[in-house]
Amino acid sequence: MDNAFDTIATAAPFDTAKLDRLMDEAGLDVLIVTSRHNVQYLLGGYRFFFFDVMEAIGTSRYLPVFVYQKGHPENSAYIGNRMEKFEHALGRIWTPIVKAEAWGTIDAIGLVIDHVRKLAGSARRIGIEAGFLPADARDHLHAGLGDVEFREVHFTLERLRAVKSPAELDLIREASERVVDAMMATFSGCAPGMTKHDVVAHLRREEQERDLVFEYCLIAAGKSHNRAPSSQRLVQGDVISIDSGGNYRGYIGDLSRMGILGEPDSELRELLQEIEDVQQLARRAIRPGAMGGDIIAAGEAAVKASPHRAVLDFTAHGIGLVSHEAPRLTANGPVPYAPYDADRPLERGMVISIETALLHPTRGYIKLEDTLIVSESGWEAPGDHGRGWNSARPMA
Repeated sequence: MDNAFDTIATAAPFDTAKLDRLMDEAGLDVLIVTSRHNVQYLLGGYRFFFFDVMEAIGTSRYLPVFVYQKGHPENSAYIGNRMEKFEHALGRIWTPIVKAEAWGTIDAIGLVIDHVRKLAGSARRIGIEAGFLPADARDHLHAGLGDVEFREVHFTLERLRAVKSPAELDLIREASERVVDAMMATFSGCAPGMTKHDVVAHLRREEQERDLVFEYCLIAAGKSHNRAPSSQRLVQGDVISIDSGGNYRGYIGDLSRMGILGEPDSELRELLQEIEDVQQLARRAIRPGAMGGDIIAAGEAAVKASPHRAVLDFTAHGIGLVSHEAPRLTANGPVPYAPYDADRPLERGMVISIETALLHPTRGYIKLEDTLIVSESGWEAPGDHGRGWNSARPMA
């Protein structure tokens, strides 16, 4: 499986016609891309080791930059760290122009300025990622390019990534399966007396053993709704909610499963089944051509019909290289943004996370979160195991 993801792009690994159209709609001539997730996407999956482990170096920081001119993929350039010359020598970077000569932000942007000045044709309206462009680099860019209009390009790049390629979907499948497998192994090792910190440390090891970059774990135990890792100790009978993000080659597996120290009683089984019912009703709304907002409407209708509606919480959001991205389904989710896709049709290859949580006053925090890929016939759910109560079976 892994060898399939080591393919090195020799031409633009994204739909250049689609990007050109999106740039036309946004009134852009050139893109200067500085976020690691978008640089990875535009380079076809290339990830230098700084992407995962560090950004501060010397007196500045690592700043990878991808430059694209509308209608001219042959002018695409990648500006990287000097150590990326070794990667370039191995043919891992597809862009016709590679300048692996930077150590910090100012020299990286200096190389960008030189490249943009040499571009033939119009370069008057330039798209930047303001949230991912350090202040010193932005000041240098403004000073170096003179009378140029800078515009935010986040939305344009998000729309480009909204529909995932088959290779991306393979990575999302792997991330989801591996995260849930790590959770199952972690639940099996839980025992009375362990702290929530101990459980998270176990999950971290399980994810790392599965070639995931551990990002976070939200964990609730017993009757508490507090999901921060802590010194709270597990006792027999505790319910355990694990919600974790594990990153596989840049793509996020973000799912939530339930465990218990012992066996669930009838009430706990009924509560988890109620959450499962909401999840399944929301899934029915997922298919190509359905409006994105239909997912939210289905989940909210199921919550409204529940006897526990006052303590039930449902949401859905896009996921991929970023944990909340296109499709944008609701303005009322935990991450605020306009619901651009609520009244637009879902497309095959979009990826959606749906999640339902029940904050019971005496039984604790109970949650399921699933990843759904919009498929030709409806949906596919990678990592769809372990959805019931997972009883801890401590090793002797």
